Order: sequence, then structure tokens, then C-alpha cells
Amino acid sequence: MAYKRTSTLAGLPDQDRGWEEVQAKTFTKWLNTKLESKQIPPMSSLSTDLSDGVKLVQLMEIMGDVSLGRYYRNPRMRVQMAENVNLALEFIKSRGVVLTNVGAEDIVDGNLKLILGMIWTLILRFTIADISEEGVTAKEGLLLWCQRKTAPYKEVDVQNFTHSFKDGLALCALIHRHRPDLLNYDALPKNDPHACTRQAFQVAEQHLGIPQLLDVEDLCDVAKPDERSVMTYVAQYFHAFSSMEQAEVVSRRVATFADVMQSAWVMQLDYERRARELVKAMASIQNTWSTSTFLGTYADARSQLKLFNEYKLGTKRAWVRERTDLAALLGNIQTKLKTYHLREWVPADGLRQADLDKAWEELVKAEARRSRTINQEIRDAKETLRKKYAEAANGFERRLREIGYGIVSLEGELENQRDQVKKLQEELGPVGELLKGVEVLEKLCDEANVEENDHTVFTLDDLIFELELVTTSVSKKLAFIENQIVSRQHTNLTPAQLEEFESTFRYFDKDSSNTLTVAELGAALASLGIIYTEEDIEQIHLQLSESFGAVSYDAFLTFLREITEDTTSPDQLLEAFQGLASDKPYVTELDLRLALLPQGSIDYLKAAMPKARVENVEEEVYDYENYLSGLFGPAPQ
Repeated sequence: MAYKRTSTLAGLPDQDRGWEEVQAKTFTKWLNTKLESKQIPPMSSLSTDLSDGVKLVQLMEIMGDVSLGRYYRNPRMRVQMAENVNLALEFIKSRGVVLTNVGAEDIVDGNLKLILGMIWTLILRFTIADISEEGVTAKEGLLLWCQRKTAPYKEVDVQNFTHSFKDGLALCALIHRHRPDLLNYDALPKNDPHACTRQAFQVAEQHLGIPQLLDVEDLCDVAKPDERSVMTYVAQYFHAFSSMEQAEVVSRRVATFADVMQSAWVMQLDYERRARELVKAMASIQNTWSTSTFLGTYADARSQLKLFNEYKLGTKRAWVRERTDLAALLGNIQTKLKTYHLREWVPADGLRQADLDKAWEELVKAEARRSRTINQEIRDAKETLRKKYAEAANGFERRLREIGYGIVSLEGELENQRDQVKKLQEELGPVGELLKGVEVLEKLCDEANVEENDHTVFTLDDLIFELELVTTSVSKKLAFIENQIVSRQHTNLTPAQLEEFESTFRYFDKDSSNTLTVAELGAALASLGIIYTEEDIEQIHLQLSESFGAVSYDAFLTFLREITEDTTSPDQLLEAFQGLASDKPYVTELDLRLALLPQGSIDYLKAAMPKARVENVEEEVYDYENYLSGLFGPAPQ
């Protein structure tokens, strides 16, 4: 409600009409708000309206919400007025309020300064004293409250209850912070203090029930607004918004409780859903394990082991986390309920913590059974692989031995032996195919990490080596027989020549193909002391192999027969050796090397020529004359 502005300082000197006038006006309005609550007529002057003590007693009964007993309602004498005032002052003192230098006669006589001091004490006691922020004094608490509420507003900086409220923005900020629906702070004319202050006064009085204890000019038109007046007015904001906040606290408390209960309910549903899914999943995988079958192969056992290991690294770990999370979730639910002193929640049957622990124990036992089953399958599969490999390897080796024995036991004419060897050579093809099966089985054993095998002593390398030996043996045997047949046709060559030529051919036939390449032909001729240039060798090879692409033993003998008959006589060979030996009757290994003979020819000649003794020669020497004599007869004279 608005009160008519009346002067309470009539008769005061001009110098005293500043702060006292503002305080008197503010305090009068503040006291009138108390009287108004009991429909008591308002005061207009503190100096005169309190002097009989009636209004003062009424104010104390209102503020203390008690009855002070009998008093003079219409005092006519000074002593009656003083008794009324003393009754009020005693009540004030009984409430712990210390009044300094204020007596009944001061009130009766209308001493405004002392009256203002007394009323400020009352304001502090009944309006500001209950303001508390972090345990500081009432004034500091009210200031701290203003600072916190206006902190988000950059134009407002509340440091005191004087200059900080001159532009009206602090009051507007307090209103907007609590009731933004009543005031558009951003649209305020912030450069017009009067307009801002006026709007704050109007909104506070019309919508918040805060009486306008001050006038606009009391804030805006003075160098320093009166601190006590501003505090008295601002305190009304604190109490108005505190009651509002208390109502909000009640609502928030109920809302918080409902939110907590809803949250707990949602958590309970989540717990039971997840626990039910976990139990179901654990039961499902155990059923899968108990009904699974094995194919009896190592690959299948390893595949199922891989799936089992993937389960332990993936699904199982996810279940471990889920089990831990469910335990934590249940604990959080119980903590929430305990916070509000509610009874403990019990999950549905089969989903309690003990039920989950039991289901987990069953899972662990099923895992152990599954692991043992898979491991046994792997051991059985490995043993099966060992036996299969041993059967194939032993059978292969047995067949090779049969072929080898067939070569050793050849009988009859050369042509008949040749046919038998060719038959054995044809059998090597199917036997070689068997080796592929052994190779596949060894690969399977390697994949299964089967390193030991008590059922066989043969590795794949062993069998490959033996196959190569038998194959080479058969080829060499066939070549030898065919060469013998060919040699039999060359009756014009001496037995010694045939033996030498055949051994030379076999020595340089490196691939046992019973044919000579260009390089092999040149080396063979050189070992026999027949030297040609590389171009000549290539031409000779081309002539001898034009029918079948390689030089056969028959072609080799025919060529040697021709050149030994026509071009290579014993005299010529003796002359050639004499040239190598620099006319010495012997040759050394160094002589043969300086002649650039192939290593094979050198090795052959060292083995074929008889050794000789020569004085003062420490290295080994060879008698080429006796060697040639043994081949062709006595050396020519």
C-alpha cells in the first residue's frame, strides 16, 4: 500500500533534514506496514505518534506476537504516557535487544534521533537479524545474499547499501532473478536510473507485496543514499523471496522424492531385465555345449576350441562386466532407498544376487566340462593323425623298398633287364602320387602341432630323399643297361676304351638322363684329352643331337669311335700329354690345372693314372705314359 508522504521533521534545522528525513520516512512506512496488519491507523510522525506509548505498545505486541498486558489506551498525563513507553521498552529488552541512551522521557519528549536509533534497533532485531548467509553478521549476510543473486548481471556490482543501489539496476536484478516473468531485464532503460528505480518500486509493490519505503529521489538524487533506509527496504526483498523460495523448497523436496523413487523404480526394472537376460544367456550357452557333437577331425576340434576361446575373450568378459555392473546397480538401488529410510528392495525370484552367483557357478562348471571335452577331442584327433600319417609313410617306404629290391634282383639278358627296369620306372609314377597324400597328412600334423609319432620313423623329408635315390637308381640302372647294349654294338672299340668312355659318360651325366648337355659334352671330351673350342663343342653337340635334342650314349660312343679311329691316335694323345707336362715324363696336378681342364677331368685323371716317384719332387706326380700304355698298348718307340 502507498502512504501519503508527510514530514516528520518539522522544526528541525536544515542541516539535519538529510539522512534523518529519509530514515524517518522509511522507518515510518516500515512501522505502518506492521500496524496495517492489525488494521491500526497509520502514523504520520515518529516524534509525536509514539510519544504517548500506545502505538509503541501495539507495535511490540504485533512484532512479538504476544500481549503486553494492561496499558493506558488513552493516556492524558505524562506519567501515564511514560508507563506505556516503559512497558514497551521492557519488552524490547526482554527480547535481548540492547537500547543505549534511550529512556521513556526521550520518547515522550519526541527526541527524533534517539527514536530513529531505537527503531533501527527494532528493525535489526525483527527484520534483519534472522538473515544468515554462511554465518556472517546480519548486515554482511544481507549484502552477501544480494551479491550472489545479482552475480549473473554484468551491470550490477553490489558492494554496499549506498552507491550500489543508486541506479535501480540492483533492485531490478533481484526481481528478475526470482521472478523473470515480472520484469524484462534486458529491455530496461539502463541509462535512466529514475526509470529503472521507479519500475523496480512498482513491480515490487504491485506483484510482490513489498511496500515502497523509499522514494525514487531518495536513491537517485542524493550523493550517498542512506544505508539504514536502503537496508530496511532491501530486507523486504529478502523476506519476500525467502518465503517464495521456501515454498519452492517444499515443492522441490516432493519433486525430488518423486524423482528419486521413479529413478529407483527405473533402476529396479533395468536390474531385473538385465539379470534375467544374463541368466538366460548363461543357460543357453550351457545347453549348446551339452548338445554339441564333434566330427572326429582335428580341424573340427580346433574350430570348436577357437569358438570356445572367443567366447572366453568376448562373451564371457562381457558377462563378467555385466555381473559386476548388476551388483553395483543393486547396491545403488539399496543406497537410494536407504537415503530416504525406505525398506530394502528384493528382486524377483531367480534374479537375486545369490541366484546370480549360483548361476555363475554352474557356468564355470560347464566351462570346465567343455574345456575337458574339447581337449580330449584334440588329443584323439592328434592320435588319429599320427596313425594315418604312419600308415601312409610306412606304406610308401615299403613300396620304394620293393622297387629297390627289383633293381637289385635283375636277371637274364640285357634286353630283358631293360624291360624290367622300364616297368619299375613306370611304377614310380603312381608311387610318387602317393607321396602327395603323405605330404597332406604331414601338413595336417604340422597344423595340429604333432611333433612326435611312435608309429613311424619316416618324415616327409626322409621319404622324398629315398624317392629321389630310388628314382635316380632306376634311371642310372636303365642308362647303364642301355649303354651296355650300345657298347656291345661297338665291337671295334677295345673293352678298356668302352669302360673308360662309359664311366666318363656316366660321370658327366649329372642329371642321370643318359644324355649330355653342351657343357657336359665339352667336359667329358676334355677329360678324355680331346680339346675343342666352345664354338666347336656347340657345333658337335648340335650335330650329335639333331634327331632327339640331346647327345645320347650311342651318339657319344659313335663320335668317340670316329675321332679315335681317324683323328686321335695313341701318338697324338701321348704328344698331347707331353705338351701338358712340358716334355716331362710325368704330370702334376698343377700341370693339369694350368691346362684348364675341368675339375671333374682332373679328379678322374688323378684317380686313373699311376703315381710315380721322382727325386727332388715333393708333390705327387703321375705317370701318363704307363696310363696310355694300359689303354692302347706299349708306348711307341
